[in-house]
Amino acid sequence: MNQQRPNSPRTLQAIEAVLLLLASIFFILHVFHLNADFPNHSPWMDWAKYTDEGWYGDGAIRHFQRGHWYVPGDFNPAAALPVWPLLEAALFRFTGVNLVAARALTVGIFGLILATSYLLLRRWQNLSTLDISAPDRDKRKGQTTLAPAIAVLLLAVSPFCYVFTRLAILEPLLILLTLLALLVASYVTVRQGSSIPIRGRLRQMIPILALGLILPLMVLTKTTAVFLIPAIAWILWARVEYSIRPFLGVGIPIIALAAVIWLAYYGFVVRPHFLDDYRYLFSANGYTGMTPSTALSVLGDTIADGLWIGNILYPLGLLAAGSALFLRPRLLRNPLIPSLLLWAAGYAVFLAYHNNLQPRYYLVIAIPLTLLIPVVFSSLWEPFTPRPSNSVRNPLRGLVAASITVALTVLTVADARQTLHYVRNPDYTFTTAAAQIHQIVAADRTHNPLILSISGSNLSLMTGLPSICDDFGTMDLAVRVQAYHPGWYVAWNQVDDDKMDALAPMYHLQRVAAFPAMDDPERNLLILYRLDPAIPGTPPRRRRKPVIPRLLQTNFGQQPSQIQLEH
Repeated sequence: MNQQRPNSPRTLQAIEAVLLLLASIFFILHVFHLNADFPNHSPWMDWAKYTDEGWYGDGAIRHFQRGHWYVPGDFNPAAALPVWPLLEAALFRFTGVNLVAARALTVGIFGLILATSYLLLRRWQNLSTLDISAPDRDKRKGQTTLAPAIAVLLLAVSPFCYVFTRLAILEPLLILLTLLALLVASYVTVRQGSSIPIRGRLRQMIPILALGLILPLMVLTKTTAVFLIPAIAWILWARVEYSIRPFLGVGIPIIALAAVIWLAYYGFVVRPHFLDDYRYLFSANGYTGMTPSTALSVLGDTIADGLWIGNILYPLGLLAAGSALFLRPRLLRNPLIPSLLLWAAGYAVFLAYHNNLQPRYYLVIAIPLTLLIPVVFSSLWEPFTPRPSNSVRNPLRGLVAASITVALTVLTVADARQTLHYVRNPDYTFTTAAAQIHQIVAADRTHNPLILSISGSNLSLMTGLPSICDDFGTMDLAVRVQAYHPGWYVAWNQVDDDKMDALAPMYHLQRVAAFPAMDDPERNLLILYRLDPAIPGTPPRRRRKPVIPRLLQTNFGQQPSQIQLEH
């Protein structure tokens, strides 16, 4: 009886099953400790963990807590970005407003990202057949390739993906919609002729209609989605065999439907009711730190900061991209590879232009770079890839394959250990502080429970307390304070001068409590002030530096456990 070859389909299927099982286990770990802090003492100092979960879900949070989603003059991003709060609202109808439900929704979206990534790579799995004859290519169609399973495992064990796909922020949904758009685009066909039955024509229209719907959903999830459209267009371009007329034949209906949907939302919802809020979102973010004199340094920072994705994963992703572009350009015949390159490059252009290099933005780049690694290098793995007839083993190619395999193994083990560390060591400093604030505010019947804070929306999500933002809004802060009369102010580490100027005419700030929370040196002490009526003739106290009790003074990476109350 002949011994089974190590590269037989059954062996490949078994290896794939093991890889997917490991990925599933690590995905399940995302569900644990959903109300824990963003991991303290991590490499990623991103202020989104203090604000964005509340800001971009505020429409849903306020709808259930106040009975209306819109607060005139305050920060209302749902006017321009309604998709995420609508999803959260659908969930909160069953779960109620709470942090765990919002984060569970994001984790579910990450699960769909893994599944869609697998399906997308399986759809374009014939990369390893480019260099062989047509008969051999036909024989190998449908055979198992490990690239999709490896990509899913790399994403599932990634600590970078772990920390940011557990936050209820916009980027995971944008990634999922982009992957769905690429997958749907891969099914577009352009068969023409009177002999095509009606059912066949309807089937041809389904992916076109689906793309016409997905594109505006992407833009209404996060406006930076426009930088990802070239990646989708490339798949369409490849599906019509790189011909202009068929490309226009499928592209124009897609763009027309997408434009109709977006214009309908803008014309019937935004323009008559929320135009100021819509414009404000762009004006608040409509800046760039890039100038002709700083362009090179900004571009260098944009590339260097990609190491947030991973000290091994990111260089491997760049190596895969460089290999496809310069060393083996024939790989570009696989339409998925140029599409992923356009995805990563397009969003990198946005990052460089915006020059606000927050780690969470790199999550959108991490996905295509991670998918590129197994797709580009899969043709090198001779021990795990069925070899065409009459092929000659190349020692150099084997050495490269072995090196890549070792690098991926080291990467997977290192990432898995770091992710497991975060799973086993959750912190609850922010949620504990929020609970204490809720207790103090709820016990005081003499003051309006409305909280003024840059993290107010997050506190609303965690505690149910109403809030307005002290930093963003279409009204000046002083006007907003006079309009809404908040009873409490929550600051990080200190009260800035501009906040004191807005509050002092009406209020005397009475410091009530301080809570060590999080690990950012600029935001590691959450201070609760009660807003008492101002005493006439009393000048405002300005604090340019944080005044922190000695017991609460901390260095970066050292968080005390005690809570200091002041009366």
